[in-house]
Amino acid sequence: MDKFFDQLNLHNDILKAVETEGYTEPTDIQKQAIPLVIEGQDLLASAQTGTGKTAAFLLPILNKIVTGERTGGPRALVLAPTRELALQIETQAKKYSRYLRAFKTVCVLGGAPMSVQMRKLSKPFDLLIATPGRLIDFMDRKKVDITGIEVLVLDEADRMLDMGFIDPVKKIAAKTPSDRQTLLFSATMPKSVIKLAEHLLRDPTEVKIHHQHDKNENIQQNLHYADDLGHKNRLLDHILNEKSLSNAIVFTSTKRHASKLLRELQDKGYQTGAMHGDMSQRQRTRTITELKNGKINILVATDVAARGIDVKSITHVINFDMPQSVEDYVHRIGRTGRAGAKGTALSFVTRGESYFIKKIEKYTGQIIDPLVITGLEPKAPKKNQNSEPRNFRQRRPFGKKPGGPSNGQNKRFTKRRHGR
Repeated sequence: MDKFFDQLNLHNDILKAVETEGYTEPTDIQKQAIPLVIEGQDLLASAQTGTGKTAAFLLPILNKIVTGERTGGPRALVLAPTRELALQIETQAKKYSRYLRAFKTVCVLGGAPMSVQMRKLSKPFDLLIATPGRLIDFMDRKKVDITGIEVLVLDEADRMLDMGFIDPVKKIAAKTPSDRQTLLFSATMPKSVIKLAEHLLRDPTEVKIHHQHDKNENIQQNLHYADDLGHKNRLLDHILNEKSLSNAIVFTSTKRHASKLLRELQDKGYQTGAMHGDMSQRQRTRTITELKNGKINILVATDVAARGIDVKSITHVINFDMPQSVEDYVHRIGRTGRAGAKGTALSFVTRGESYFIKKIEKYTGQIIDPLVITGLEPKAPKKNQNSEPRNFRQRRPFGKKPGGPSNGQNKRFTKRRHGR
């Protein structure tokens, strides 16, 4: 194990778990963030998924809890925007605390039975992981007490705000002690995140991590120009039969389209599952398990799966529909090329979406080259197309009406109108 972890003065049972996980050296975010968190500083960190940021906040939090006085109530709270991310954090917390006697983690999230979660909340525990909406439900029912929280973590804060959780986050934070330590992690730092940080953090230390996923250097990015929906379907059928494809995520823009595409692929004999917002947490968890154990190898998903899904066997990400933002594109393709592996990201782009590709290239600093499949070439753009904007109407001379007077008559009409 790297000397870095030994020098942190972490509890021996935490170090043992780190060694069991096979960590040989810290990631950049771990190297910079863990000492700051141990010192008790508030943290404003910019880091993408896949950087090891979960360990960057969990390891020092676990150490703080087990080396301090146990209260029976939660001493640390981690808020995550999606169910999948919350479950992923819970999984990591259990791995890092596997050798800690009597240490308990509780995870509450939507889409799962409240009664089961309520029973867990009624017993002593140390770490609470939650999605904002479900935690507010339990707070309103007075089933959880967060007045003893010493460390508050907001993971993927930009996504949290995109999903409309700013008011719930503020309400939750207001119920925690004002002298708490607050750690905010975000893949991007828009003004809304900076404003939230100013509201919740006290003199934070800023950490910004650049790594290979920022430029997705291990992901081959290409696009296919598609004429229409039928063309997209033919392209997808061809790609899914490529030998290099092992497991793939196919992203669609809506839940309805995800369900429709799922049925079409299943009818063609593909081993396919779906993931979207209308599914219960049990259904979504079962789908991910089936993907991991090989029961299915194609996942049709909306952007609910763009973050918090960590399946290392994903070889291809296919944007059947382009996302709404450049950031969502980056998070989608980040589902492949995990843990240093190579990955492929393909996008089906209509001619009218070319402007969005330019925005992605500007944001990532990479060129996305188009590919053409023999027999599935896009139609050539029509020549001599009117380049004027749609609905543009040529201004006609004052007083001129279709079928009206000639130009000379119009001039006389104009002079009379103005009293000349």
